[in-house]
Amino acid sequence: MKKVERINTIMRYINNRSYFTTSEIMQEFNISRSTAIRDIREIEAMGMPLEAEVGRDGGYSVMNNSVLPSIHFTDNEVKALFIAFMASRNQQLPYLKSRQSLAEKLLGLIPENQQETLVLLNQILLFEGTNPNNPDLLDLSDLPHPMLEKLIQLLLLDSHLLITIKEGRVIKSYPIYLLHLYREKSLWQIEGFDLKEEKRRIFSVDHLTNVKPYPTKKRVNKKMVLEKLSKQEEVFNLVIEFGPKAIAQFKKYHPLKFSISYTSPYQATAILKAFINVNMPEELTDITNWLLFLGEDIKFREVPKEVLECLQKRLSLYRQ
Repeated sequence: MKKVERINTIMRYINNRSYFTTSEIMQEFNISRSTAIRDIREIEAMGMPLEAEVGRDGGYSVMNNSVLPSIHFTDNEVKALFIAFMASRNQQLPYLKSRQSLAEKLLGLIPENQQETLVLLNQILLFEGTNPNNPDLLDLSDLPHPMLEKLIQLLLLDSHLLITIKEGRVIKSYPIYLLHLYREKSLWQIEGFDLKEEKRRIFSVDHLTNVKPYPTKKRVNKKMVLEKLSKQEEVFNLVIEFGPKAIAQFKKYHPLKFSISYTSPYQATAILKAFINVNMPEELTDITNWLLFLGEDIKFREVPKEVLECLQKRLSLYRQ
């Protein structure tokens, strides 16, 4: 560990304690006594308020209201942070307003010459989803679904949730154990274990009307859920063989829930087994688009007739 990195780590370690000894620092960071003493003195010189206690077992007390010294960013670190903010723009990510205030603080922390560099970067770099006519970093143009932040707050406290979903004109509630919250094709999805029917379900956050903790005496954990799911027979209605060109296309893009198994030692052929809910028009359209994207280097072993009909309809349009 480099000296600067070590000192920063020691500062964070100290700041979380009211009292520490030199021996603790030596043991925690695997350094000699002389190095530990030098580092502590350097930290004191940087403004960390420490009070030494004399005696054989003496240590250091961290004075009340201590704060970490100001952070200084290198040019490359500032650029990395700024570009990360730019890349996350128009992605419908949660906590957008906090992201805005963070960007404002970042711009306020750095000297004017660095600010000019960032303004230039903001003018030159365009990421997917950016409006070239209005590429302002602080533009609140990508607000996520209003339930997303509430969902995140609740799942950090407990994974047992009662979610209410609007399915067409019908509103239904499901008690779930949340497995994942993920974003795919600009849509946030909830993957959960249905606590009543004991099966995996996927819901769109866009269809979410309410979410709250689900009080239940029958608590589960992720390990138990995965064990139950592994014992259930998976139902597949789409089985596809892939050639090398289709594998290359698959690597460029595939639905998050899809995975392939290679069937040759050099990963030249593969097979995909999946379930398509043909009763959901959105899913049917998405899978049709994706299958066309894969190209001609695929061979169907099993495919729902609804998917075939969609493919034939789409191909007939291309021929006209």
